[in-house]
Amino acid sequence: MGSKFAKLLDDIEDTSKTSHKDSRVLLIDGMNLFLRNFAALNLINSDGVHIGGLGGTLVSLRTLINAMNPTSVYVIFDGVGSTSNRRNLFADYKKDRNINRITKSHLFETVGDEFDSKADQISRLIHYLKCLPVKVISMDGAEADDVIAYMSSKFEEDSKIFIVSMDGDFLQLVNERITVYNPIKKDFITPKEFNTKFGFDPENFIIYKSLIGDNSDKIKGITDVGPKSLLSYFPEIKTQKLELEDIFRLSEERYKKSKIYTRVLTDQRLLETNYKLMDLKNPLLGDEDKIVLDEIISEPTNPLNILGFNTLYNQDGLVNVIRNKEMYLHDTFRVLNSFTSAI
Repeated sequence: MGSKFAKLLDDIEDTSKTSHKDSRVLLIDGMNLFLRNFAALNLINSDGVHIGGLGGTLVSLRTLINAMNPTSVYVIFDGVGSTSNRRNLFADYKKDRNINRITKSHLFETVGDEFDSKADQISRLIHYLKCLPVKVISMDGAEADDVIAYMSSKFEEDSKIFIVSMDGDFLQLVNERITVYNPIKKDFITPKEFNTKFGFDPENFIIYKSLIGDNSDKIKGITDVGPKSLLSYFPEIKTQKLELEDIFRLSEERYKKSKIYTRVLTDQRLLETNYKLMDLKNPLLGDEDKIVLDEIISEPTNPLNILGFNTLYNQDGLVNVIRNKEMYLHDTFRVLNSFTSAI
């Protein structure tokens, strides 16, 4: 993973010296990681069944754990009806994303066939994860983003948190305790790395995103405002913590200088909606959801179930994906297993 990763490892605390199970927490965007593997890997078992998403995610999990040495791992998936809260705010949120698109046309004849394969592999993956000393979370009506964001703020003050996802929205959470890792770019984004990349601190990322929008989620920004021009219109983003009210105030003061400021004032409601849609520091979760998540954090993790994993492994023909199963289970999950209820 290069010199950046090597330097990061120099700063990593030796897990053997940690005093509690949440000293180093790994929060994984499960669907994000699964879809990446499903699209990238053409893995077929001896029965001719595609297992790229399943096998690739299990291998990725090993890579992440071995690299970051966590003391606890959470794999979080979107729940049923997960987009409903945001669609109540904005009806076109994630509308038509990947509709009628076949990722692997050489393997599946129809969108329905590919969808069924994804669903089967995700279901099977969860069975595997429940055999490992990790916690799996999926809450009806909640997106993984909101669950991860809420959980990242709930661990002890001395906990180090790693969020694994390609979703850039998580960058607004970056601070001295929280690092975001992009598994495609292999980038660890700390406050310093963030500032080098964007030219301002993570605390203003939500303002930045509200103004430029997010095409992947069908969230429209201010016309003719892009990542580079934004900082020229609002250079204060580079030097001070801003709220939306500050952007509106500055636009009122400068509206005669550029039509951009007039557009900001005209689209004030749009920007307020964008902010609510993307603000992960105020996740869209109900009070009962938060209580459940607090309980999940406090509960002990299930111990490693080698027999259960072996049964699934043999049934699915993963021998060509995870070649040394014993090393995979023992070496990767040894530290995690020491923090389970069985110990």
